[in-house]
Amino acid sequence: MVYLSSAQYFLIGLNFMHVFGSDCGPAEYKKSDGQCCPMCGRGLVVRRDCTIESSTSCIPCIRGTFMNEANGLTKCFPCSPCDTGQGLFTQTECKPTSNTVCDVLDGFYCRSYSSNSKCSFAVEHTHCSAGQSTKSPGTKTTDTMCEDCQHGFYSQHDVNCTAWTDCAAMGHVKTKDGNSSEDVICNKVPPRSHVTIIAPILLLGLTVTVLFCFYLARAKCKKELHVISEVPVQETGHVQVTSNSLVETAENVPGNVVTD
Repeated sequence: MVYLSSAQYFLIGLNFMHVFGSDCGPAEYKKSDGQCCPMCGRGLVVRRDCTIESSTSCIPCIRGTFMNEANGLTKCFPCSPCDTGQGLFTQTECKPTSNTVCDVLDGFYCRSYSSNSKCSFAVEHTHCSAGQSTKSPGTKTTDTMCEDCQHGFYSQHDVNCTAWTDCAAMGHVKTKDGNSSEDVICNKVPPRSHVTIIAPILLLGLTVTVLFCFYLARAKCKKELHVISEVPVQETGHVQVTSNSLVETAENVPGNVVTD
């Protein structure tokens, strides 16, 4: 029979408390039977628990799995996929010691975060409607903010509101009013009205009438001048000589014989 000293019993007791104690150290894990074993490091998991004679046996994580902390687990974590259908893409590939790092695609923003504050689900930014403008563009964490166009402005492509066209400034006539999604419509050639048609006709008729009256007045004046030029002029102290008077004079002259 072997007898142990009190000091030896004390050391055995300390060892028993270390292995089967209620609390394990910060780098240890507790087995199902309560024994504390050393943890496996990052990128490794437990293959076989420790015993009194041996330490913990560890194996590395296989492809598609990872372990990013010291542990007493028997399986590695599966790598997270970055699904483009959920608005994500792979920024950093998965490694045995770290998970996949996903980022948000352009034109998307995150709607759901995982426990480690990484984006797990993203949706496409809102597209502003016609008649609206983009007040603030979307980011990876926020959606697009839209606002309606004010009166006198319009937007067809949901980006910026543009002022209606000033037809008068272009020398055109507005034929249709604008609204928040459509510009006014200008007509390059002003429509012909009754006034624009009648006015030239009246002016032409008046011109012809004036010219015709002037022609008549001139013709009448010429006719009167012609008549006046044919009337004999009688002057005091002068004898008007005509063909008849010449005949009579010849008859009264002695020695002249007038024959028929």
